[in-house]
Amino acid sequence: MLLTITTTHRPATDLGYLLAKHPGRWHEKDLSQGRAILFYPEASEERCTAALLLEIDPVALSRGRGARNGSQAPLEPYVNDRPYVASSFLSVAMTRLLGSALKGRSRERPDLADTPIPLKAELPVVPARGGEPFLRALFEPLGYAVDCARLPLDPQFPSWGDSRYFTLRLRQTLRLADLLTHLAVLIPVLDDAKHYWVGEDEIDKLLRMGGDWLARHPQREEITRRALRRDRRLVSEALRRLTEEEDPALDTREQSAGDEEDALERDLTLNQCRLEAVLAALREVGAGRVLDLGCGDGRLLQRLAAESSIQHLGGCDVSPRALSLAARRLNLERLPERQRQRFDLFQGSLLYRDARFRGFDAITLVEVIEHLEPNRLAACEQVLFAEARPATLILTTPNRDYNRLFASLPAGAFRHRDHRFEWSRAEFAHWCEAVAEQHGYAVRILPIGEVHPVQGPPTQMAVFRRHDTPAGQGAAA
Repeated sequence: MLLTITTTHRPATDLGYLLAKHPGRWHEKDLSQGRAILFYPEASEERCTAALLLEIDPVALSRGRGARNGSQAPLEPYVNDRPYVASSFLSVAMTRLLGSALKGRSRERPDLADTPIPLKAELPVVPARGGEPFLRALFEPLGYAVDCARLPLDPQFPSWGDSRYFTLRLRQTLRLADLLTHLAVLIPVLDDAKHYWVGEDEIDKLLRMGGDWLARHPQREEITRRALRRDRRLVSEALRRLTEEEDPALDTREQSAGDEEDALERDLTLNQCRLEAVLAALREVGAGRVLDLGCGDGRLLQRLAAESSIQHLGGCDVSPRALSLAARRLNLERLPERQRQRFDLFQGSLLYRDARFRGFDAITLVEVIEHLEPNRLAACEQVLFAEARPATLILTTPNRDYNRLFASLPAGAFRHRDHRFEWSRAEFAHWCEAVAEQHGYAVRILPIGEVHPVQGPPTQMAVFRRHDTPAGQGAAA
């Protein structure tokens, strides 16, 4: 059982600091079912590879299982695929041998531990219950470039057909800790089995290692079911805890923060101005299929629903409760089936690849991007401009320059307590132009609200238009 991790970060040998394992040494750990060994087959300034080899002892693995009925499978405890395929054994070996790296800690390079670096992970043999589609559905939403190939049952006898095993290669620029936690959680999910007893403490481990990415993953429910061996009680509890943002107390706090922002901007009727500006931009490009990312309670969707030129409307949000409010605002339950098919509301995150984002003429993000951590912007850019790649993308965000005109807003404070940043006009223009140039878009930046002669408009809007889209055409590629 083998896992290799390679980086071309310079100097590449810094991988040893991140793993807390010196590249010039052989690192070993005895486990109850075998032995884990970490070594470096290559270690240079330009390229460094760490290999985790797990040797499983089938005889030791079979001990303690009690007598078996010889008529069923007398050799199964001793002749099986466990020594060769990536499974929960490998996840346990990772936690035992790479504990500090999994937690994102590095005593010698703490800044590097928090820095995305180019990484490639390779697993020569992984089981995939669900085949290649499920394998891709697990890793592609997390931003990985996935290269996989199904292995034959026996290369010497092609007529025997293919096995359920794959060779898997993953590439992405991300933190090493993120790569390791993704693998530790998802390898047993691919295998759809665990070699140890799964109890209440497994929920805590899953949520701890899943971090914020599991709650937003499109395959969240299936990942949870497989990780907890389909125990209905455990799965229900884990899913409840994953969606704690639906808790009424938390909703009250979020609503309070939203009320503060609304109160701050009420005299400017900014929300209405934003919706009208976005609607005008969508009319101008003639979009017939529109997706509102971070749709919240559906205010923009409600406006767009009145536009007969828009044939299909999508709404996406990380909060199931927000989607319920949007469905209620759109009155979906009472619409005739034919009209209801015009709408598609679904849970998701703009930080992860999602095939459902594709095929829309236009994507809108109204006061959404400033809620992201700055270090997640690169992932967001990749999802929007490289993966979804709509013909038109419309984005609005506060203008920080204008904040000093709000008498009740302390100096340096943001308009919403959940904002992670707010761009000045110059910062916003710089980001928009860089993203547009990198991904083949043209961009226009427009003001929203009354423009102050010095501080500019209260809100700024960017309209990105893909270069290869004919003028007047809204259709996505």
